[in-house]
Amino acid sequence: MSNSPGSIEDIQQMLAEQNYVCGRPLATVAFLSLQLGRPLFLEGEPGTGKTEIAKAIAAALGRNLIRLQCYEGLDSASAVYEWNFAEQMIAIRTAEASGGADRELLKTELFTEDYLIERPLLQAMRPQPGGAPVLLIDEVDRTDEPFEAFLLEALSDFQVTIPELGTVRAPEPPIVILTSNRTREVHDALKRRCLYHWVDYPGFEREVEILQARAPEAALKLSREVVAFVHKLRGEDLFKKPGVAETIDWAKCLLALDVITLSPEVIADTLGAILKYQDDIQKLENSEIKRMLDAAKADLQMVI
Repeated sequence: MSNSPGSIEDIQQMLAEQNYVCGRPLATVAFLSLQLGRPLFLEGEPGTGKTEIAKAIAAALGRNLIRLQCYEGLDSASAVYEWNFAEQMIAIRTAEASGGADRELLKTELFTEDYLIERPLLQAMRPQPGGAPVLLIDEVDRTDEPFEAFLLEALSDFQVTIPELGTVRAPEPPIVILTSNRTREVHDALKRRCLYHWVDYPGFEREVEILQARAPEAALKLSREVVAFVHKLRGEDLFKKPGVAETIDWAKCLLALDVITLSPEVIADTLGAILKYQDDIQKLENSEIKRMLDAAKADLQMVI
């Protein structure tokens, strides 16, 4: 693959230039995915950077990013194409008004590229400037088994069929990245087509490094306090533990408030940046916040 990184270290550097801090295990599987042309299946908790790596790879390689956001009830037609019915009706009315409509000819003209609306999977099969695009199939666990079966076929041959127009085959297979939050198990047959990696919450030092890359204006002291407190939160019995995305959002909120160091009052005021469920927020009364903050700062003293 042209302009593909030549080593695991190259891909780490390439992603670092896009402010994506990547550990060696993830860099290794991403490197192999690019070298072997195999789809990359990333599974893990929400907010751990699965979607971001697709964006970073696309930007680093200078490829278009095409995103298929999955949802319950998504079907193959919605993912591939649809016909522009509004424009087709205008064409029918115009032909009828002119009085010269040949039904068979009109039918042929209505189902051409001019009236085709391309959806992500079809877009990914088309030639793209700069090379094959990065196709992000995001949160595939939200779909159902019939759509998985369709994906299996599409990713096997890298082609899709439009009954009225025929088969569209990718001249160069797209770089495919699938993500799953594991709300349900994805079928083994689809996983077997892919290289697999579990994206876990990062360790303390790596998350500080990520935060410094994504919010460089934050002082190191504040970044370390933020990460230490978030790590304490992840150890609590919460409905939704904060991901790295929430760590970054919270740090940016604190910067907007000109916060230099964490306090129980500041944390209580900004909990909505890191916790997204009222039940979780209610669990952290002021006394609980103070206990966790004291423990987080004590851990920092031990690290230092």
